[in-house]
Amino acid sequence: MKLLDQTRHFLSLTHSQGIARRYFVVNGFDGALAMLGLVMGFYVTGDASLEVAITACMGGAIALGVSGLSSAYISEAAERRRDLRSLEEAMAGESLQNSSHGRAARLVPVYVASVNGLAPFVTALLIIAPLWMARWGVVLPFSPFLAAAGTATFLLFFYGVYLGVVSGTFWLWSGVRTLFIAAATAGLILLLRF
Repeated sequence: MKLLDQTRHFLSLTHSQGIARRYFVVNGFDGALAMLGLVMGFYVTGDASLEVAITACMGGAIALGVSGLSSAYISEAAERRRDLRSLEEAMAGESLQNSSHGRAARLVPVYVASVNGLAPFVTALLIIAPLWMARWGVVLPFSPFLAAAGTATFLLFFYGVYLGVVSGTFWLWSGVRTLFIAAATAGLILLLRF
């Protein structure tokens, strides 16, 4: 509990709550759309094995997670160091490394990077769950690829609803906009058949 309280304090101190929230939505959305593209691509081919699809999707999930984690850490750590240096200069060169600001400069990039990396990775795992279920012998009412695409579409709608709630706009309209993006993506991929 102490770590959670400390993290909240550091996020407040550095005004980073919005940054973490944006990373969560943006990278979660990217992960959902990337996985939708993959599973729809496998569905369109019609002859992809579950093993190949799961391996490719897991490779994509890992790449999205590592990319999100590393890129956010590198950029956020640089920003926090710059802000800390500016604050130290304003304090006549006094070192703030052992202060709350110094600890925040070290912890906030780790937190933001974790959010940025976990959002697409966890999203991708949820989307490919129907593929694993089918691989383990669970009988699904329709193609596991369509089930995975449906899961991706639901998660995209969820991210849209969440954005609507955060922005104070009508949540349903925000969710419908992301559904439109999912439908347009799936439609473009289905055109590959022709």
